[in-house]
Parts: sequence; C-alpha cells; structure tokens
Amino acid sequence: MKQRARILVVGGGYVGMYTALRLQRRLKRELRQGDVEITVVTPDPYMTYQPFLPEAAAGSISPRHVVVPLRRVLHDCRIVIGEATAIDHAQRTATVATLATEEEGTDADRLTYDELVLAPGSISRTLPIPGLAEYGIGFKTVEEAIGLRNHVIEQMDIASSTRDPAIRDAALTFVFVGGGYAGVEALAELEDMARYATRYYPNVQPEDMKWILVEASDRILPEVGADMGRYTVTELRRRNIQVLLRTRLESCADRVAVLSDGQRLPTRTVVWTAGVRPHPLLTATDLPLDRRGRLVCTPRLTVRGTDHAWAAGDAAAVPDVTAAEPGAETAPNAQHAVRQARVLGDNLVHALRGEPLETYAHKYAGSVASLGLHEGVAEVYGRRLTGYPAWFMHRVYHLSRVPTFNRKSRVLAEWTLSGLFKREIVSLGSLEHPRAEFELAAGGKPPHSPSDDPKGSS
Repeated sequence: MKQRARILVVGGGYVGMYTALRLQRRLKRELRQGDVEITVVTPDPYMTYQPFLPEAAAGSISPRHVVVPLRRVLHDCRIVIGEATAIDHAQRTATVATLATEEEGTDADRLTYDELVLAPGSISRTLPIPGLAEYGIGFKTVEEAIGLRNHVIEQMDIASSTRDPAIRDAALTFVFVGGGYAGVEALAELEDMARYATRYYPNVQPEDMKWILVEASDRILPEVGADMGRYTVTELRRRNIQVLLRTRLESCADRVAVLSDGQRLPTRTVVWTAGVRPHPLLTATDLPLDRRGRLVCTPRLTVRGTDHAWAAGDAAAVPDVTAAEPGAETAPNAQHAVRQARVLGDNLVHALRGEPLETYAHKYAGSVASLGLHEGVAEVYGRRLTGYPAWFMHRVYHLSRVPTFNRKSRVLAEWTLSGLFKREIVSLGSLEHPRAEFELAAGGKPPHSPSDDPKGSS
C-alpha cells in the first residue's frame, strides 16, 4: 500500500456511508497506524433511511429512528459537515463550503485527496410549473416528511374550525404528483393516518377528504410490475383515492391545482414526488457524464477513463452485467446502492493493495411497497404478494436493511408498541419556528401563523 492514502468520500447517503463503513472495517489497522485517512463530506451529520419516510410521516416511526448519526457509525473517519461545490480531479482537490466558512464569511476550504468516492446522490426533479416553487412540498428528507405530517393535521384543524366551505374544501384536498415509490407510499400512509384521525374531529368525516394521485404515464409503481401496479390502482380507488393516469399538473398558482384533463382543484396541499435528477455538483467536476448528467462508470465502479475516481448510486450510470439486453444499467434504488457500496469499498481496498478488482453483479430481486397499515404489494423473485403478506414482507425487508443493530431494535420496539397502543395524532408544526413565542414576548414580530405560510403550515 502506498504511503498515506487520503480517501475523500463526497456524500453521506447510502453509498457514502456504506462505503466509508466498509473501508473503516477493511482498513482498521491502516487507519490506526495513520497510513490511511478517510474524510466524509456531507451536508447533514446523518444518513436518512428513505424507505421509512412514509411511516415517519404517518407517525409509525419516530423521526430520530429514520436517521443514522454518521459520527457514531464512522468513528474512525473524519466527518466534515459541508457542501462540496466543485471538484478538480486533475489536481486532486475538492472545494467545500462548511458551516464555519459560511459563519465566518471566508472562502470555501480546499481538500486534497488521493482517491475520490463521489456519491452526492440526487435531488428532486422539478419542472417550471407556475406556483410549484411557492406552494409545492417535497418528500425526500426527514424534515419534509415530518413537515408534511404536521401540515396534513393542521389542514384538518383548519377544516374543523372554519365556517367557510371554500376554505374547508381546499384544506381537505390533498394532491400528490408522481406515481413512484415516494408518491404512492406517502399518499397511502398519510391517507391512512388522516382517516384514523377523523375520529377525533366530530365535524370531519373520511369522505369529506379528497386524496388525488396525479401520474403522467399510464401506470404507477413500475418497480413492482404491471400487474401489481394495476392492483395498486384498484386498491387506492377502493379507498376513495382518485388515481389520475396520463395526467399532468400544469399549475398550482394561487393554491389552485390545474390538471391537464381540465380539472381545477382548490387545495392547500401539493406534494411533488415526480422523480429525481443527479446532484448539481456533478456538473462542477472534470469527470465524464452521460446524457442524463450521471457519472459514466465501469462494472467495477470506477469512473470510466479516469484513475483514482469511484462512484455508485443515484449519481452513477453503472452497467448491469446481469441484464440480457446490451447497454442496460442498474436501477437507481437502495437495493443496488447498498450492494454497490460494499463492492466499491472492497475494490478501493484492492486498488490500494495492488489486487485485482471485482465486478459488480446483482440480479434485481424484486420490490416491496407499503400502502398503509396492513396493506402492501410486492413482487419478489417473480412471486407476487398483496395485502397483509406484502405489508409484512415490506417491514421485514427494510428492518433487515436499516443500518446498525441499535436502529433495528428501536424501530422494532416502536412497531411493537404501535400495535399495542393507539396512534399519536398531534401536530408539532411550531417546532419549525421555535423562537416565535420568545420573539413575541420580547416585543418582536408575532409568532408565525398558518396564513403567513405559502404551504399553509405553521
């Protein structure tokens, strides 16, 4: 192994955390001797296990159990909380804006490295739709998930306290755009929660609420197959959820969702889950990108035509060597990301030790999706499941995949307790503005109110 190998991991998501964890385990002796240094640059001090976001939004899992603290898991790595803004791989340098540089108003730091693991992930893919930036709500982070939960309950509070039928109707209309995992699971879990919550609102009935899923293509949940997608549409419609296929959101300005089929829906809730795109950092590098803006990779998870650069996950176009058709690439999902991180970490160790590299090969096993409490769909190794068995498999699978024994135990304990006791139906939207009450007491501006928020949450 060459002297003093400096490994820079950009990103603290699936690929970033699991790669650093693999390196930490494989290079334990070298790390202690100082022969290897691993630096992880990430905007958040935790990794979010995104498949649990819908259940966190519905209150089935505590938000703190959806995230994994990086400093606790990666105890032999240097964790830098900041945003990589540019990478000059030819010079082996990365420009990083940290919390300290922002506070001090100084120039961004420049980190040097010998090996680069680029895994910044993806961001929400938005379109230039009027009103979307002002009124849309995302669903990609734990903060957005909990904010959406607070928002839905607050809309029910508004509907139960107003005498204006127009305000009530808009408050109880919930529009979700995007029929992939995030949109379908978020809508199903929140509808299930809101339907349960109506028992505590004497003047709000489940049939008063309008839940609408808007999907531009002719199917939803393509990951679980066409048959399971059709079953999901039937199941959602059975719960009085409108599923609008081949339909687009054209505007949500002035809190009115205008759809391509001509419908105009006054609503205070538009949740945007219509896909993702590669992180903008990739365009600020000198590494090769494909037409979709992802890093061009080899089956060994190296960046094609570039030495000492590695990538995987949402930001990488990785060839699928198990596919029958030529040119196929692995799907950008957690199943591949976790397995790619393991191979990437091993290959990086092989490269440092001058050993042959492994090829990433994993045949897609299938998919599972939750549709609320005790409801789900799954297609695993060609076998299709629906209802309770699929929901149970969804929980078992993700419990096995969530990192650390600590998190597994806490999630399992919460699921067990939620089966014994009633749901907690409470909005803590004021947590988003913790100084509001003190500012009022100190003679400052009054506390934030729902009417001031373009999204309608306090």
